[in-house]
Amino acid sequence: MNWQRLWLGFLLPLTVSCRAVGPGEKEAAMDYLLRYGYLQKPLEGPDNFRPEDVIEALRAFQEASELPVSGQLDDATSARMRQPRCGLEDPFNQKTLKYLLLGRWRKKHLTFRILNLPSTLPSSTARAALLQAFQYWSNVAPLTFREVQAGWADIRLSFHGRHSLYCSNSFDGPGRVLAHADIPELGSVHFDEDELWTEGTYRGVNLRIIAAHELGHALGLGHSRYTQALMAPVYAGYRPYFKLHPDDVAGIQALYGKKSPEIEEEEEEEDTALPTTPLVPTEPSPMPDPCSGDLDAVMLGPRGKTYAFKGNYVWTMTDSGLGPLFQVSALWEGLPGNLDAAVYSPRTQWIHFFKGDKVWRYINFKMSPGFPKKLNRGSGYWQWDELATTDFSRYPKPTKGLFTGVPDQPSAAMSWRDGRVYFFKGKQYWRLNQQLQAEKGFPRDIAHNWMHCRPPNTTASDGDADSLVTGIDHSATG
Repeated sequence: MNWQRLWLGFLLPLTVSCRAVGPGEKEAAMDYLLRYGYLQKPLEGPDNFRPEDVIEALRAFQEASELPVSGQLDDATSARMRQPRCGLEDPFNQKTLKYLLLGRWRKKHLTFRILNLPSTLPSSTARAALLQAFQYWSNVAPLTFREVQAGWADIRLSFHGRHSLYCSNSFDGPGRVLAHADIPELGSVHFDEDELWTEGTYRGVNLRIIAAHELGHALGLGHSRYTQALMAPVYAGYRPYFKLHPDDVAGIQALYGKKSPEIEEEEEEEDTALPTTPLVPTEPSPMPDPCSGDLDAVMLGPRGKTYAFKGNYVWTMTDSGLGPLFQVSALWEGLPGNLDAAVYSPRTQWIHFFKGDKVWRYINFKMSPGFPKKLNRGSGYWQWDELATTDFSRYPKPTKGLFTGVPDQPSAAMSWRDGRVYFFKGKQYWRLNQQLQAEKGFPRDIAHNWMHCRPPNTTASDGDADSLVTGIDHSATG
């Protein structure tokens, strides 16, 4: 691959403790940074990275791992990357030590089902470990968990090997990735069957601790920057007197509140109010289905990630599939959901979000002072140079005055590096040529070509490769 040649050729002519870093070690480090979200693979064009991007990715990983921050692949960094860990990304490379919230269940009484158990433990021991994992969370938050033996359950735990018909994320054999889980309200928790699962010993991998970590994801927690927290991405080993870290407790209570001395019985579907916190909306919209096709906004954003927005949620799209769903306010504090448009400038790292008669500006994930600001409300387009003064009073202008063949009142639009503009409405999208005219053969299906969903009763497309390239930074349509 081109990125490997770039990496091996000139990016890391580094030495570690007076020894040269070997090609295999460099390649493994690059794979790690890509897999866990510290680097984003280019979505089109040559597969290469700027040296400063890789150095910054290494620095971010070292900071998150509480290692000396050098931006070089030293022994400690390589060793940390070889430790067993959770299979989920370290989301969006956020430089914060605080717990990260990914979503929540709209109820506090959840069912679970254990579909199978590991072969390395007696069934009774394995079951006891999994039940204890649930209890860590119910001890500190007003949550209850009820096991069911058959049929559907909110949370489903299972063990599988390298590949599974029911899981798109393959495992890698003993070591490295131990388990992974979906965030609310999906409910799948998967463990690597090839691990030596144990209980009460320093040998192998402790099932109780790993299960508690993955249940944290299933309940809505992301990875913690505290290396001793349960929700840290790397497995810290067996701890005989294990208990939740204060960051774990603060995170789960931010989602579901504190546990009262006596919990009164509540209705199964009751949705009680959360404590006031800027990271979680008080009335989240239902979690959207990316395969439904319709979107509120799309943008090519920080670190080359392509973001899709719907309701109170946002997720990333890549040529290999979709990332997990996050609440918008968990990434951009103070930003509402149900956006009209979003546009990012790689030149200034500004993001402008539009909703109604307001515009918000963030530098990557931090809101700029003085925002949100008021705009003339209306359906149309704005155009500006972010480094010059712009008279927004002349905007918005009618969309069809600039673009030909586009739908009325589009739901989203974005500019791309290939000089083309893409419009979205409902379940379809349009591609415009350099004259800003809709091309022949459009509209096409969003779910199939962007979300990698196969529509029912259809065959594969005609090779349309309109997926996920980088955007231009100077226009937004809402």
